[in-house]
Amino acid sequence: MLFRSRIPRLVAGAVLAFAAVAPAAAQVDAQRFNGLAAGPYRRLVIRNAMVIPGHGGPVAGPYDIVIEGNTITQMIPFDPVAAERRGAGERPTGDRVIDATGKYVMPGMIDLHTHIRTQPMELEYVYYLKLAHGVTTMVNAADRGVDSAMIQARASAANTILAPRMFPLTSWGSGTTFPRAVLEDPARADDVARGMRAAGLRVISMDGWGFDEKLVAAVAKAAKANGMITSFHIPPATIAVVNAVKAACAGITMIEHHYGYAESALDRTTQDFGREYEFGNENMRFRYAGKVWTETNRDRLLGAVVDSMVKCGVTMLPTRVVYEANRDVVRATSLPWHAKYTHQALLNWNYPNPAFHGAFHYDWTSDDEAYWSAAYELWGKLIFEFNKRGGKVAYGTDDNYIWATPGFSSVRELQLLREAGMHALEVIRAATSTSAATLGEPKLGQVRPGYFADLAIVDGNPAYNLKFLYGFGDLTLDKAGKMIRTQGIVHTIKDGIVIENAKLLAEVEKIVAKSKQNAPASNVITAPFIPSRP
Repeated sequence: MLFRSRIPRLVAGAVLAFAAVAPAAAQVDAQRFNGLAAGPYRRLVIRNAMVIPGHGGPVAGPYDIVIEGNTITQMIPFDPVAAERRGAGERPTGDRVIDATGKYVMPGMIDLHTHIRTQPMELEYVYYLKLAHGVTTMVNAADRGVDSAMIQARASAANTILAPRMFPLTSWGSGTTFPRAVLEDPARADDVARGMRAAGLRVISMDGWGFDEKLVAAVAKAAKANGMITSFHIPPATIAVVNAVKAACAGITMIEHHYGYAESALDRTTQDFGREYEFGNENMRFRYAGKVWTETNRDRLLGAVVDSMVKCGVTMLPTRVVYEANRDVVRATSLPWHAKYTHQALLNWNYPNPAFHGAFHYDWTSDDEAYWSAAYELWGKLIFEFNKRGGKVAYGTDDNYIWATPGFSSVRELQLLREAGMHALEVIRAATSTSAATLGEPKLGQVRPGYFADLAIVDGNPAYNLKFLYGFGDLTLDKAGKMIRTQGIVHTIKDGIVIENAKLLAEVEKIVAKSKQNAPASNVITAPFIPSRP
């Protein structure tokens, strides 16, 4: 039976608890994952680990971390000086011992908005890149349909596939047979929410439903009452009705991306749209999405708007990385990982094409990049002020779109939150414990006894340099002053299963190389700029 997992899981039907059960009783054969991973173990010990706890506190240790099955059971401080004086004494041991001397252990990261996509791209490509960069949980848009998303979520929960744990993000009413009239009726919101929960769904996307403020509030209330959360990408098409402040104070759990904030502080009721504006034209839509930040009242945005959102308790989910190409297309198209790690199907989608969602970088002018550079600056100040005043900033990437390659974008998103002024420890907290709390998973997001063993063992201190989390690590100097390249995340541990990250990346390289075998030769830097007309 598929639902025998020992981790929080999605369950179809009437039984809906996301709760832990007993730790694993036996080791899983490594061959189950084709030699890429092994576990969980009766007893796994990580020795001499410096720990980033995930709650915002500083590095501490070294610790001997004891994991039984899928759960952290002990964290034993180890004092090497005292051990030298008195003798090492007895150290904890188990079925497997990992020496983490010189390494840093942090919680696995939780991506609250990502995509699997529908183009011809192996699912393992996404899963392996995510895991190799420390992402152990993801809220993934049900790009391939709700049924497919649930099958993958259940397989991950049962550990029959090597993948992050998954919580499908589905539109209001998904998994039910309610007609449109019911979905639009605030009085029926609880009925719909219960129907979605019965289908095993936990995360509701409010995209396309912001035309009625009463409905937004009713859905938010019904979701909370049924143990669900709401996520709102506020589109320009409905922003005149529900902006970020209204959504926050209606009870929405988290606001995604950058939409709705600048619009909440305009000196008029709407953005200064040109007469040529068409929402369906993505090139135009994204141009104006950057430009609106030049029209907003900065003082009001960084004052009253921030205070209102903090007071109303909403979580901010920026996903800055997926929009970074807008301020520098040349940089985005020439990133160092494209050659070996960006799937050809994803490259093909990224190239400008009016028919593809997110492929709008044609006639993308220097003015447009200037708008987006200004937007990033002010957006960063908004994030900083929101975080400083007690607002909850969580973590998501929206990757697999707009030159955001899975995994590598996971790390870049951390860097962009750091660019906004958040401390590196606050950034890591956003990606771990804050995102776990937002998702409603109390046993995820911290390195702590009683929590699930979702961890990353990093070669280097990510609180010192977030780039140490990249799959290829980063250049630094050793104690002798010799330049070396760190190893990135050596092991990701998901649900007590120890993953060999170097092997995962090697598999990704094979997948990407195969994807490019029959692709026409192109220059990733210049190809997007080939004109479509004489």
